[in-house]
Amino acid sequence: MAELGRQEITQSQKMMIFILAMSLFGLANLFTELLPEFTFGPVELSVSYFAFIPLTLCILFNPLYAALGASVGEIIFGDLLMGDFSGLGELEGFIEFTLAMYIAGLLVKDPRNRRQVGLAVIIGVGIDQMLSTIVDIGKVWFGIEGIEAVPGLPESIVAIEAFSFVNEMVISGVLFGLLPTLYFIPRLYGKIEPLLGMKPRDARPQASMTEWISLRFIIISIFLGFIAIVAEFMAEMDINFAVWEPEFLEQFGSQYIWLPISAAAIVLIIIVTIAVKMGKSQKKVDSKIA
Repeated sequence: MAELGRQEITQSQKMMIFILAMSLFGLANLFTELLPEFTFGPVELSVSYFAFIPLTLCILFNPLYAALGASVGEIIFGDLLMGDFSGLGELEGFIEFTLAMYIAGLLVKDPRNRRQVGLAVIIGVGIDQMLSTIVDIGKVWFGIEGIEAVPGLPESIVAIEAFSFVNEMVISGVLFGLLPTLYFIPRLYGKIEPLLGMKPRDARPQASMTEWISLRFIIISIFLGFIAIVAEFMAEMDINFAVWEPEFLEQFGSQYIWLPISAAAIVLIIIVTIAVKMGKSQKKVDSKIA
C-alpha cells in the first residue's frame, strides 16, 4: 500500500502515530458509551463513534498506522477492557473501519484544502457504514440472522438499514465527522506534527487515481472485505472463538467504565509526554545540522 508524496518517517514515529491513534480513539469510544441512546422500534439513534479523531490523524499523519491504531484502540479499550469482545465477530468491524479510514487519508492530497478534506471525511465514513449495511442485509437475506421488522417480509430490513445508514451519515459523518474535522485540521496542521519530530505534510503533486489506488490495492481491499463478511457470518452462526464477556464485570455496574477510561488516559498522557521529548530532541538535531 504505497503512499505517494508521503515523507519518510522512522519506525519510532510510526509507532507513536499508532499508539496516539489507539489511545485517543479508544478513549473517545469509551465516552460514547456514556452518551444516551434513543430507540424507535427497530431503529436506534446513537453516536457510534467520534469519526473526526481517526480522520484527522489519518489526514495529518501516515494514514495506514493511524487507521490501524484507531481500530486497535477500539478493540482494546472499547471491547476487551469493557468485557464485550465478541471474538471472530470483531474482525468485520476492524477490517471495514481500517480500510475506510485509510482510504480517507489517501484521498487528501493537501490537508489545507477544505474541499478535499470534506470529501474524504464523507467518503471514509460512507465506506465504513456502507460495508456494515451490506453485511447486515446479507445476514438477513441469507437467513443467518432472523430479524424481520415486518414478519415474513425480509425485504423490510433494506428500509431499516437504509434509514440507519442515513442516520449514521448525519450523526457520525457530519455532526461528529465533517464539522469537527474541518475545524481541527487547519488549527492542528503545522502544530501537532513537530511533537513527533515530523514536518507537516506538503501538498502532493497532482496524480491520477490509478497512481495511488492501484489494482493491487483494490484486489487486497476486496479480499479483506470478503474475509470480514465470512468472519461475521461465522460469528452469527455460533462458529466463534476468543470471546471475552466475563460475568464478574456485572458486579461493578456502570462505574466500571472509569477503569478503561483511566487506562486509556494514562496511555495517552505517556505517549504525548514521549512525543514532546522526541520533538524537542529532533529540533536540537535539526538545529545542529543547520
